[in-house]
Amino acid sequence: MTIRDTFFLERDRAVLVVIDVQEKLCVAMDDHVLKKLTKNIGILLESAAELDVPVLVTEQYVKGLGATLPELQEKADKAANFEKMTFSCCGCTDFIAALKATGRTQVIITGMEAHVCVLQTVIELREAGFNVHIVKDAVMSRSKQNWQTALQAMTLAGAVPTSTESVLFQLLKIAGTDEFKKLSKLVR
Repeated sequence: MTIRDTFFLERDRAVLVVIDVQEKLCVAMDDHVLKKLTKNIGILLESAAELDVPVLVTEQYVKGLGATLPELQEKADKAANFEKMTFSCCGCTDFIAALKATGRTQVIITGMEAHVCVLQTVIELREAGFNVHIVKDAVMSRSKQNWQTALQAMTLAGAVPTSTESVLFQLLKIAGTDEFKKLSKLVR
């Protein structure tokens, strides 16, 4: 795999994963950080819809933690949804089957909590041979220290740290297109 293959996302090879951004879990989060996370995941969901990038959404123990935030559910209306009990999304056989069925090898990761479900998912996806991009401004934990530690661990495991805008512009590739005109407005 070349450096370009590792670090550049391609819309025909990428899939967006939103991990456990659920109502009752969000109550425990810093409100200021949660607003940024929700905005950034929303941008990525709108971009994925426009660029035909598949989206997979997970929910951890819905009975206890509630559903995905309504504002994200609305933007992910065509996404495949998976309820799970394991912290890693990879412990959900339906999730893994759906991911493999996309035929895509680049996984863009967003969600919470960075040091639990996100971290375990990233490690198992890397182990399975996926090229994982962790969107630093679209993942969070209750504490900044746990978020930072998780990002370091995921990077050491081979995940590519990135940002919402980097993902958007890598998937777009070219300025001046109708897609660019529509989606670039999301980050102004």
